[in-house]
Amino acid sequence: MTEPTRVDTPDLLPAEAQPRWRRDFPIARPEDDLVARRDFGRFLVLTSFAFVAGQVWIGVKGLLRGRARAPGSERVARADGLAPGEALAFSYQGEDALLLRLDEAAGGGLVAYSSKCTHLACAVVPELEQGRLLCPCHHGYFDAASGRPTAGPPNRPLPRILLEVRDGWVWAVGRAVST
Repeated sequence: MTEPTRVDTPDLLPAEAQPRWRRDFPIARPEDDLVARRDFGRFLVLTSFAFVAGQVWIGVKGLLRGRARAPGSERVARADGLAPGEALAFSYQGEDALLLRLDEAAGGGLVAYSSKCTHLACAVVPELEQGRLLCPCHHGYFDAASGRPTAGPPNRPLPRILLEVRDGWVWAVGRAVST
């Protein structure tokens, strides 16, 4: 009596009918999908290392960015270049900002704020006729004179940029520490 031919190949053909390459690589497909514990452990270690390296990179970039933004003065505009109730967009230390000349009713004078909403960093839009700045993303409002939120989701004031007027020019000289 002849012994039955063992069939453990994916295409269910006997070993003699298999192509030569299958005889050289006799791994069945279901066994090929198994992951060894050592391979899984190696994957976990490498993935963890990638996450740690990414966090270190983010930290280093933050430190370098902090040093690059050391306080310095930048010329913004002519002091007489804005009429009361007008606003001017400018960039201070690489961030977008707004220079506002308030109406006499709002206290007059020049103020400057970061133009990013403190809720989700949307750009704020000046509405100086109403004495406010609007965040159009979620209808948040800030007082134009103080930068404090008056309505909507923002709960922190806009970061204020300190100004000086020298020789007829408005200079941004630093950032106010928020309280």
